Amino acid sequence: MSEQSTDLLEIVRRRYAAAALEASGGAGCCGPEPVEADENFGSTLYAADERDALPAEAVAASLGCGNPTAVAELCAGERVLDLGSGGGIDVLLSARRVGPTGKAYGLDMTEEMLASALANAAKAGATNVEFLKGAIEAIPLPAATIDVVISNCVINLSVDKPAVFAEAFRVLKPGGRIRVTDVVADDGLTPGQRAERGDHVGCIAGALSFAEYRAGLAAAGFTDIEIIPTHAVADGMHSAVVRADKPARVDGPSGAPAPAGACCAVEAGSASGCGGCQG
Repeated sequence: MSEQSTDLLEIVRRRYAAAALEASGGAGCCGPEPVEADENFGSTLYAADERDALPAEAVAASLGCGNPTAVAELCAGERVLDLGSGGGIDVLLSARRVGPTGKAYGLDMTEEMLASALANAAKAGATNVEFLKGAIEAIPLPAATIDVVISNCVINLSVDKPAVFAEAFRVLKPGGRIRVTDVVADDGLTPGQRAERGDHVGCIAGALSFAEYRAGLAAAGFTDIEIIPTHAVADGMHSAVVRADKPARVDGPSGAPAPAGACCAVEAGSASGCGGCQG
């Protein structure tokens, strides 16, 4: 990883660590600058009944640009993975939808967010959730074990997006799907023009264009790619719903099961195993 990429990663980690502390009421006056959300980001993008059913700290820690659980078509018994799970709002919503025979995983690199998510899961009484510490570019789960990958405005923060797409494809079962919300740029905007509209940690400078997003997913092996803008977040920049599928038949090592026991997890309760609900 280049020095610039390492620096960006540390800036992201510090800013979202500050956001976790702020959401839990533990931010100090002299700590890192917290992330500020406007009407284009945050918990107001979730329905009121969803927010009311969750711990206030999980809602306060939501800084995404959409609601991936609203478009994930989750079924009872499925296994869901949230990339960049933060305070756990999408993990907790997913856990409710997949039910006791399903399971929702959250993956985050930030200790403070993981601690917040664990506390929020305990407050919510969620027993079918598990939080993993790690990078979305190197998911600590075996291959072909997840039915649905979701994410809320996190992939744009990655400094290695091809690795994110490849890892999402690897952990999905054949026939699985990715359903994310993310910031996407108009195809005519250069990387420099995107940076003029906002910084990397603010989910703007690192955003892919529509064409780049489609190409990245296709290169990883995904099919039936669909990217639908929902609302503007800056001039020529949009929050968008991204849908893509892993083919039901996948040949080669990316679709083959990997040895179990590959993850290092922070657990909140336990869950029974589940099978996918798709025929």
